[in-house]
Amino acid sequence: MAGIVLKYLSGSVKQVSSNNNRSVSAVALAAVLCVSSLALASCSKSSSEPKPSASASSVSAPVSTPASAASSASPTKKPTMVTSLDQLKVSGANGKAPTVEGPWPLAIAKTESKVLKAGHGDTVDKNSTVKVNYVGVNGRTGKVFDSSYQRGATADFPLSQVVPGFSKGLVGKHQGDQVLIMMPGSDAYDSQGGASAAGIMKGDSLVFVVDIVGVPLPTAKGESVKPASGLPAVKDDHGAPAVTIGKATKPNKLVVQPLIKGTGPAVTDHDAIDVKYRTYAWSSGELIEDGYAGEPVAGSMSSVIPGWKKGLTGQTVGSRVMLIVPPADAYPNGSTNPPVKKGETLVYVIDILSAQKES
Repeated sequence: MAGIVLKYLSGSVKQVSSNNNRSVSAVALAAVLCVSSLALASCSKSSSEPKPSASASSVSAPVSTPASAASSASPTKKPTMVTSLDQLKVSGANGKAPTVEGPWPLAIAKTESKVLKAGHGDTVDKNSTVKVNYVGVNGRTGKVFDSSYQRGATADFPLSQVVPGFSKGLVGKHQGDQVLIMMPGSDAYDSQGGASAAGIMKGDSLVFVVDIVGVPLPTAKGESVKPASGLPAVKDDHGAPAVTIGKATKPNKLVVQPLIKGTGPAVTDHDAIDVKYRTYAWSSGELIEDGYAGEPVAGSMSSVIPGWKKGLTGQTVGSRVMLIVPPADAYPNGSTNPPVKKGETLVYVIDILSAQKES
């Protein structure tokens, strides 16, 4: 049986009913929402984005607060004010969870950051989405309150949705950098009264060590490619690709047609990728999935349907690729999620926004 296209991809994808174009929540996705990390900003805002399914809870659930962090809730010693991040010592092997040491309790007056290990990739700006590994330490207790390393998966954050100190610390940094950030409570959780589930009190300064694994592009970027004749037409629809099947002849095998050739690294079948995409049913010509509706969709090449694995491997980051996928390389028996009829040929248009080797 073919795997689900996005079995382990996470992001905001709308599935569109072929009957009435009614958007429905995608339950096959592990949505990267406020539950995925304490580095995100307040979750009190209402949202129409899909919520994580029960099966995704192990991917998106936050790290439990260590008992030692909760038990050391109120040290009587007045925190030492940090005047230089050199007062903190960070150690640990590449790719492993770093350890932060300092003369706790500590506090800081304003957010400061320092590059511990320099990378040479794309620059992070205030509108970027970043793919990171990180450890968060409470400056009052010296205890780890959150760690993507403990969850065993990188996290993707739009910087517009994280606490101010996290964004301030990463803007201007580069893919491949390891960054030490320390922020006062005013740039962390003071506006929310703290974060009691993680043992964070109002006024606590926080320390993060962040490895910037990737900076996904916002959209495909590169040189336009003229498609072969006889294929479905792809035009712009308010910044997203729209497919018209028209008089195109349905193929009986996979078709891979680059529409934009990016200049980034080539995707391998062992990569983690970030994409935006749309899915069309050949029989009706209707849009059945819209992965351009929100933030980039993140996941693993090891878990996509065969048509994606065959079609995207070797394509470069920044590329936009149209895949025409026969049933055997997609959902030969159909699917309810996404809504695919048995024997349906699918047309995908995919923007490849980042690719990194999986850790």
